[in-house]
Amino acid sequence: MIHTVLTVEALLLLAASPGLAGLLLLGPDPANLPLAALCLLPLGPALSAALYALHHRSRDLTELHPARAYLRGWRLNALPALKLWTPLLAWLTVIAFTLTHFAATGLPGWWAVLLAVIGAGSLLWGAHALVLTSLFAFRARDTARLAGYFLLRHGRATLAAASLLVLTAALTALLTEAAPALLAAPLLLSLLHGSRSVITDTREEFTA
Repeated sequence: MIHTVLTVEALLLLAASPGLAGLLLLGPDPANLPLAALCLLPLGPALSAALYALHHRSRDLTELHPARAYLRGWRLNALPALKLWTPLLAWLTVIAFTLTHFAATGLPGWWAVLLAVIGAGSLLWGAHALVLTSLFAFRARDTARLAGYFLLRHGRATLAAASLLVLTAALTALLTEAAPALLAAPLLLSLLHGSRSVITDTREEFTA
């Protein structure tokens, strides 16, 4: 397990490194949010490949090939992941840009709360969508519908994803922005563990 997690973590950082390097060059100015979203584009396929490799890890000590599984996951899921990751990033960027410039909108304060709730819900939908697109070969629109469907049907899985988002935010705020990236593989392993019911139901009800 340690060998698999460390290998997947290294490959994830390597696959996402062009965008992560760009983020390091951007200042903490809200005007840079669209550029930050562009830098985060490679992260979607990298996360998807990592989920694939962690899910398909071998428990046979003589057949440990996490790098091979990661590369296979990237080849299979890079395009499907981008089809969902790109609009999600665009939507979250709009929400974040609006919240950071909220005083200029002239909207009542409750709009900011509503936007924050919508953003959080979008992130939870994205967590389900990422798991589904990494492990199953559905069309993008079908994956999007299933992710929305499982948000309410599997409240425990959604709550598990929410706890991971809170943990990620806490690591970023209390330690450094690099902490979630350096702990991405263990966090994704926890996401897989919390999504077991979603994976099982998808396999039993929506695949032949």
